[in-house]
Amino acid sequence: MRKLFGVASLVVLLWSTGITGQQPVFTPFGIIPVLDSYLEALRQQTAIPGMSAALVRDGVVLWEKGYGFQNVATRLRATPDTPYMVGEAAGSLAAVLLLQCVEQRHLELDRPLGQYGIQVPDGNATLRQVLSHTNLDPEAEPFLYNPERYAQLARVMERCAPQPYRKSVSHRILNRLAMVDSVPGTDLRDPDVELQDGLFEPLELERYRRVMARLATGYKVDSRGRAEVTQVPPTPVSAVGGLVSTVRDLAKLDGALDADLLLLEETTAQAWQPVVHRGATMPTGLGWFVQTHRGQRVVWTFGVVPNAYSSLIIKLPERNLTLILLANSDRLNTLFMLQQGDLTRSLFAQLYLKLVT
Repeated sequence: MRKLFGVASLVVLLWSTGITGQQPVFTPFGIIPVLDSYLEALRQQTAIPGMSAALVRDGVVLWEKGYGFQNVATRLRATPDTPYMVGEAAGSLAAVLLLQCVEQRHLELDRPLGQYGIQVPDGNATLRQVLSHTNLDPEAEPFLYNPERYAQLARVMERCAPQPYRKSVSHRILNRLAMVDSVPGTDLRDPDVELQDGLFEPLELERYRRVMARLATGYKVDSRGRAEVTQVPPTPVSAVGGLVSTVRDLAKLDGALDADLLLLEETTAQAWQPVVHRGATMPTGLGWFVQTHRGQRVVWTFGVVPNAYSSLIIKLPERNLTLILLANSDRLNTLFMLQQGDLTRSLFAQLYLKLVT
């Protein structure tokens, strides 16, 4: 608890400084020294062993940095090309793939998933409802974060493109964008992993294993800030996890979305607008969280691998400006309960939004 008070005091201090006390003319380079200093202070206060950050504008990395250690025991420092597991932030890739299928008329946003001939729990839910975490219970709140249901979207994608889901991830996104430090599943570290014949070329598999050899060590951090190594079971990429990436590679994905390389402009615009259900505006679009802060639209996503990794991506579409954070503990997000759909619960997000809005 003492550490959280310390974190909060840092943000209060930022609020009171002259550099952000008024509405200055926004210049992204002007915020970088302050962002850099406070990110490191927040990392230390939350006892995150290692973290990488990138600030992206118009598809160009304006600034990037590593903080702390990707491996505490060996004192190997985190860098912008350190790979991490990104947790549920992998859901944004699933959304891209499925929305491509909608554009190609292979899927419909408002057709129940059960009508595609696949057995999924809650088969009456539509693609729009699952992508937006819409709660179908009429007696409950319209929004309910449900990664277990979202995970079923990988099977829907396999109906659209009749190949293993991770082949679609690698072929349609990772390879297309030259995301060479990203891996569609941590199980690919094992040279003896059983794969469908022809799923990946030998050179691809070798590259994946080289990336996995550099994977940041995941840590469980206790209430006193003591870090203990977590062994995460090998897992293939899914609609809600299993993806390994770096801030540099995720910057490529961000730039491709801005440049309409993956989706039509109108599709992205729809995905980044809040869904309305039963008259209530949801904190989600289609595959992303969406909210307004100080009059500006904020599109964001996060991920948690319990006791090991976390990710946070915050985008201001009208400014084409994105902050990408990856960490090797879950404390980037678990301290702030982001599954409730409010980005401003995060002190990391508060810091960034105060500087850029």
